[in-house]
Amino acid sequence: MTGKVTSSYISKLREIRYLEKVVIVAAKRTAIGKYLGQFKDVSAVELGVACLKGLLSEVNGAAEQVQQVLLGNVYSAGLGQNPARQVAILSGLQNSVTATTINDVCGSSLKALHFGQQALQLGEVQAVVVGGIESMSNTPLLLQRPAKKQPIDREGELKDSLFNDGLTDALTGEGMGVQVERIAQQEGITRQQQDEFALKSQQKAAQASANQAFAPEIVPVVVNGVEVVKDEAIRPNTTLAGLAGLKPAFAADGTITAGNASPLNDGASMVLLATEEFAKQQQWPILAYVKEFAEVGTSSELFGITPIAAVQQVLANAQLTMGQIDVVELNEAFAAQALIVQQTLQIPEEKLNPFGGATALGHPLAATGTRMVTTLLNIMQQQQLNNGIATLCIGGGQGIALRLSREGLA
Repeated sequence: MTGKVTSSYISKLREIRYLEKVVIVAAKRTAIGKYLGQFKDVSAVELGVACLKGLLSEVNGAAEQVQQVLLGNVYSAGLGQNPARQVAILSGLQNSVTATTINDVCGSSLKALHFGQQALQLGEVQAVVVGGIESMSNTPLLLQRPAKKQPIDREGELKDSLFNDGLTDALTGEGMGVQVERIAQQEGITRQQQDEFALKSQQKAAQASANQAFAPEIVPVVVNGVEVVKDEAIRPNTTLAGLAGLKPAFAADGTITAGNASPLNDGASMVLLATEEFAKQQQWPILAYVKEFAEVGTSSELFGITPIAAVQQVLANAQLTMGQIDVVELNEAFAAQALIVQQTLQIPEEKLNPFGGATALGHPLAATGTRMVTTLLNIMQQQQLNNGIATLCIGGGQGIALRLSREGLA
């Protein structure tokens, strides 16, 4: 063959390339604990083990067939080598099962899902567990190691890894809340709008919890002999007046408070993925198809609104409009940024976070992405919906989104 490779030839290659269809076989999460709450004495690895054991128990033969574990984790300091590997082995998986820990901040577990999807599409594996683990209650304090052979300076400056490694923009040194406060001001998002959004989130989450709507998602974590299965951060008695009385968190004249932003939390979430062909061979349930993924980047100060571009890219790749999407799980890191995303993408109120979002449920950073996928799948099953999107902003100026489809499934 001579001459240059034409665009039509490349298009033809794309047409004939076979990619395996990727399906969700099971999705589970732990309950979400408050900071220094019900999981204060449970490590991220221990939360992960409880979640993975619960996930594997749902599917006959899964423990013998899983070939890879991909887990997000932001606060890894002090956890020991490769937390994902620890979770895999301590959950009883074979030594031959490989495991990798991923840090993409708030997008960690959704990025883990993306990596799992790619491995399955390319035929590298047939079954993979993806997810995220996080204990914000157990984040250590950091003391810089001195120069070689110098004694440790016990009076040296301690850094709080909770803020240093997860809640602060490493590129600018600003806190996440400070950056969103500025975006809210630029976009004209008021305190009342944020409080009203937060109240709706609390009400939806409280109703879902009271109706046991989360029950299909949650696996128990045994703490001091007691099985913990309830999300701890939901505040059923929240009122608009109560929210209005809270002090601004990041600026004296600011609009973001502890009530209209996500709290600090502990939790784990996991999803069992497989190729469609392998799932059918194993007679495993097919709950949804994993479809288009998108990850975008922009200036780190604008991280909060990155889901806009990520969702737009997913819709473009799927050749769909927002009107054709039945439900959207949008991470509510802050009510302000969630409002901007909702307004820009024109997401109808009834389609957005029907069971509440992170403002109410909480945001255990690396676990949130697949927690949202688990909830999204639960909603789609309960309400017989076909198309759903999960999307998050990511500190540092990135955003991520994916689409699930249940078209053709019972």
